[in-house]
Amino acid sequence: MAAVVALRLMADRLETAAVTAALEQGWSWTQIAQALGVSKQAAHKRLSPHMPQAPQTFRS
Repeated sequence: MAAVVALRLMADRLETAAVTAALEQGWSWTQIAQALGVSKQAAHKRLSPHMPQAPQTFRS
């Protein structure tokens, strides 16, 4: 079980790093959400609090 927890934490860190990089490269939340297979609102709600200087508005 410890390995499962460790993998989940690593996956969360990798996802956060990838989304941060995508935002820095100019990706919109719509593009990020499509890449993750979720809605724009779901991606923004779940991930924006973890972004450095998280954008406060949605970009299309």
